Amino acid sequence: MSVTSRYREAWEGFWRDAPDGPGAVLWDAEPALTAARHLTLFAPHLSDPGLPLVDLGCGNGTQTRFLADRFPRVVGADLSSAALDRARGADPAGRAEYRRLDAADRAAVRALHAEVGDANVYQRGVLHQSEADDRQALADGIATVVGDRGRAFLVELSEAAGAALRSLAAGPGGPPPKLAPVLRHGIAPGEVADAAVPGFLTVAGLTVLTSGTLPLTTTEYGPDGTRVEVPSLWYVAGRA
Repeated sequence: MSVTSRYREAWEGFWRDAPDGPGAVLWDAEPALTAARHLTLFAPHLSDPGLPLVDLGCGNGTQTRFLADRFPRVVGADLSSAALDRARGADPAGRAEYRRLDAADRAAVRALHAEVGDANVYQRGVLHQSEADDRQALADGIATVVGDRGRAFLVELSEAAGAALRSLAAGPGGPPPKLAPVLRHGIAPGEVADAAVPGFLTVAGLTVLTSGTLPLTTTEYGPDGTRVEVPSLWYVAGRA
């Protein structure tokens, strides 16, 4: 099983058209407000910090480069070749490795695991942006990469985020500049029930070791000038 061609093409189109520069994409907040906060929650639960880390859905690699300074080997994986071209271009020193991966493709994920072995996984906002029929396959892919020794850290928008984003899009001026292209390319965040993510992980053979809530910081600002944050849930999962 792999993701639909429509979904793949939507991401390629989005990254081809996205403006260059830090923070130009809605979710491309600086690591101090994203991966750094997540790592403080993730690190205490790592069974082996020396394992490689796979940044699944790495996009243009902003968080990947931050993580590459904190793990011995970091692989940024993404469905979009256009996103990976940006990630490599922003990382001339090669602090991380980058490769195209359809995480719903069992054979591709098994090949990655065969290469890197058990790994820790960082995934921010991938399940809720994927199509419903692909979500279990994505969770299965995470379990394959994690193997027996790795741990996964997932951040996903909560149910309350859907209302927040709809309200933002329905403002007098229409969707703000950084949300509009997400909607235009047909990759608007889907609504995943709060209880669904632990269920996907359980079916994949993983146990949720701990979880919590944390606002997901964006690069967009509201009419009052404050940075837009949307409700999110985070999970640490691994083999029991």
